Amino acid sequence: MSKITVDQKTIRELLTDKKSVFLIPDYQRPYAWEEEQCQTLWDDVFSFAIPDDDRDKFNSDDEYFLGSIVTFKNNQGRLEVIDGQQRLTTFLLILRAFYDKFALMQDQTSQDMYKLISQCIWSTDEFGRPDMEQLKIDSEVATDNDKDEFLEILRTGDVPGSYRSKYANNFRFFQNKIQELSDKYMDYPLYFLTRILNNCVILPIEAESQDTALRIFSTLNDRGLPLSDADIFKAQFYKYYGAKGEKDDFIASWKRLEDITEQIFSPPTGTPMDELFTRYMYYLRSQQGIKSSTVESLRKFFERGKYELLRNDHAIEDLVDLAVFWQDVANQDKERFSPEVLRKLFVLTYAPNGVWQYITSVYFMKNKIDKGDNKDVLDNEKFEKFLDKITAFIFAYAVYNPGVNQLRTPVFAEMIKIINGKEVDFIREDSKKWIDLSRLSELLNSYGFTNGRPITRSLLTWYAFSYKSQKLLDIDQKFEIEHIFAKKRQEIEQTLVDPSNLESIGNKILLEKGINIRAADYRFTDKKRYYLGYTDDKGRHHDPSAIHEYSDLVNEPDFTEAHIQSRRDALFTKFKEMLKAEQVV
Repeated sequence: MSKITVDQKTIRELLTDKKSVFLIPDYQRPYAWEEEQCQTLWDDVFSFAIPDDDRDKFNSDDEYFLGSIVTFKNNQGRLEVIDGQQRLTTFLLILRAFYDKFALMQDQTSQDMYKLISQCIWSTDEFGRPDMEQLKIDSEVATDNDKDEFLEILRTGDVPGSYRSKYANNFRFFQNKIQELSDKYMDYPLYFLTRILNNCVILPIEAESQDTALRIFSTLNDRGLPLSDADIFKAQFYKYYGAKGEKDDFIASWKRLEDITEQIFSPPTGTPMDELFTRYMYYLRSQQGIKSSTVESLRKFFERGKYELLRNDHAIEDLVDLAVFWQDVANQDKERFSPEVLRKLFVLTYAPNGVWQYITSVYFMKNKIDKGDNKDVLDNEKFEKFLDKITAFIFAYAVYNPGVNQLRTPVFAEMIKIINGKEVDFIREDSKKWIDLSRLSELLNSYGFTNGRPITRSLLTWYAFSYKSQKLLDIDQKFEIEHIFAKKRQEIEQTLVDPSNLESIGNKILLEKGINIRAADYRFTDKKRYYLGYTDDKGRHHDPSAIHEYSDLVNEPDFTEAHIQSRRDALFTKFKEMLKAEQVV
């Protein structure tokens, strides 16, 4: 059984212990606390130390629990911080800010406190004298470009204007808070700091090995910033590659993954790296033949078999390949993808849900071709057919059987077909189609295509690109939904016999955000100039919309209720023809 040592300590006891020399190892994540977390910590501790802004209400027997810190002693005798680095780093910044404050004080109590703080920040000799060259903490975090700023702040207390790191910002924050406190009550900083050191307690957990420390790490959260799933996986990778003597190569690969995912992923929950692992998970699930629509959590999936899915030589390579693929999708890479593939990928970026990203990840991982230039590619012609098929099915199913949960069953089955080398066809095991065309037609005619429903934007995007003349659009361009027959026009004229036609999909079209703001006028004749582009009275040129359909719309003298109905019918007809062509109905 692995041994651990647990011994509650005050901040003073922890940091003045001669055996406590900390190292934030290279595989850790960078310091992440923002001013918000610092403000919360300051407020919480201050409320404890100075209750109701009254120093005399403090009970010296009370303790404030700050959480735990998980370490193990490495071969150099330093305590590698596995969990708790955010707290530890922040408290050292607080102490350094107080150190500078008490350096200016001449009374004996302040000078005693000044000496005590120095013993918390620097290593000391047998007489308790600090060695100003030996900090009590060091950082080797490979992905932290600002760690040198942190160490320099601790050494000197200087924060030049050129310092823009989280360390520098938080240090300035604490300096300001201490000064504000001193200006209000001259002696309160002394009382506040004394109570931080003597009454704020932490639970140091020292493991006998890195393996034990990492297991503990995987079950704990850092105060205010929960450990992400990717943090846990990183630790497992580090242990695997460290044992092979390849940790530097791993760190370089991990840093590359972080850089890529930060650029391209903005998931609603979790971190960008978590999103990459999620897409990889669906590939591995498909390899294992898992059809179940119940998807276990990311961490639970990978921790099976003590993370055996990550303890191999190809997992990182796979993740890099997958990340670069999605990077090229985001960058609309014309060298990797054909023009038609890029058009279809653009349409899918407006899909009603994110399931297309998972099945596309599976398709890429199964069908990628190694060209020997560190970039795996796909056969563009086959990839185009695949994108057509999933677009048809996912878009239609969003109307036919709304909800992501309902979509999982047919899509997960197709993922396994991909792994088995079969073409995606969206045919059930009983050889029937998932979608009945006549039922879908009824649903399309009765469906409320409100702006709040993702499928509305999805179908409008697809329809825009159903025009062969539609050029590829910039993926970063923000499009809004334009009412061609303006709401204001109906309010004034009341000319729509059926007012519900105002929200008909036949009355809606994508329009660049900037143009949409200008085209708010209710008259269609006035809207046309904004659609087409114009030069204002100051000689400034305003570009036309990049949506090609406007070139047809502006040829009409007006846009009426009849136009709304005919355009809706045209969209539905074209959509159903596409579904028939792709044989998903």
